[in-house]
Amino acid sequence: MLRVLIVDDEELARLRLRSLLGECQSPTAEVAGEAGSAVQALSWLAQHRCDVVLLDVQMPGADGTQLAQQLRSQADPPAVVFVTAHAEHAVTAFELDAVDYLTKPVRRERLQAALARAAERLKTRAAAPESDEPVLVVNDRGRVTRVPLSEVLYLKAELKYVTLRTVHHTYVLDDSLSELEERLGPRFLRIHRNALVARRAIRALERRMVAGDDEDAGKEGWAVRVEGIGEWLAVSRRQVAAVREALTTEGL
Repeated sequence: MLRVLIVDDEELARLRLRSLLGECQSPTAEVAGEAGSAVQALSWLAQHRCDVVLLDVQMPGADGTQLAQQLRSQADPPAVVFVTAHAEHAVTAFELDAVDYLTKPVRRERLQAALARAAERLKTRAAAPESDEPVLVVNDRGRVTRVPLSEVLYLKAELKYVTLRTVHHTYVLDDSLSELEERLGPRFLRIHRNALVARRAIRALERRMVAGDDEDAGKEGWAVRVEGIGEWLAVSRRQVAAVREALTTEGL
């Protein structure tokens, strides 16, 4: 049976969750405690243990995302399920490693599914320490997905959106390439004003005709070959030296 802490500043919202938890099966759950704020939740957690925190986002004082950030720093944190009336916080929630994101009014079936995910997360964590591999949380046409950085080959600006490419998938993102470059850090190299490539994925630098539908298509110029998919991406003249240095100094 999962021990659950309900954190919500609205008493009626806590009452509804308590009622729904009593109806859940496989896994079953019990309400171990309730809190009306992040401060109360931290005080409770300092003296008690729980498996799952059902966490509202907007509360007086520190909000739910701030509390989730603090919980992540704990050695063995509870699984977090956000429960809120505001769907726009979904991306932030998954960046904070939330198990699920439920919007109010919560349906029993969705709560049951969230508890099942939490139970699976806890089971996996108990079997083996969770990997510290960083992930990029992307909002692909309304669907939130966690993509391990080790799988990202490149990101390329295409008109009003950015495409993210892995060996098996292509995602369409609303973020700007500049924002992504800042988030991704030195693992990725700017090769053109419209493209970032994972340093580990650069396999060759050559002069060749570049295919595609952007301004460099059909012209001869410098390009890099991307590992795993065999694509060639144009390299601007000002970035050729940086790409050549990456190939030389990093042994790519």
